Amino acid sequence: MKFPKIGLAFSVFTLGVALAASGHHVTVYNSVWIGSTELKPGEYNVQVENGKAVFKSKKDTVEVPAKMETANSKFPFTALNTDNTGGKAKLNEIDLGGTNTKIVIERPGSPNAAE
Repeated sequence: MKFPKIGLAFSVFTLGVALAASGHHVTVYNSVWIGSTELKPGEYNVQVENGKAVFKSKKDTVEVPAKMETANSKFPFTALNTDNTGGKAKLNEIDLGGTNTKIVIERPGSPNAAE
């Protein structure tokens, strides 16, 4: 009798780990800069861990200081918020559609930037 309960608990734990590790799917339609790296248009999986966002595509992996924040209401769709500084679109945050979670990209030299 104990084996099925242990097996069920292990399965639930494994599923939780797999979902947590899966990250968030983001589509970049126009080139955007994060830190000193240009993200080309394409599909990316983004994970935030230990104060860093890791953007992974089929070809590239880019890591930048970032943090997760909670907004007051849910975002209707996933949106990349950028500003155009010096003629380059720079990524500030990603609003994750269907959630009230956003990924905030920290700029070097900002008071909250990860060291």
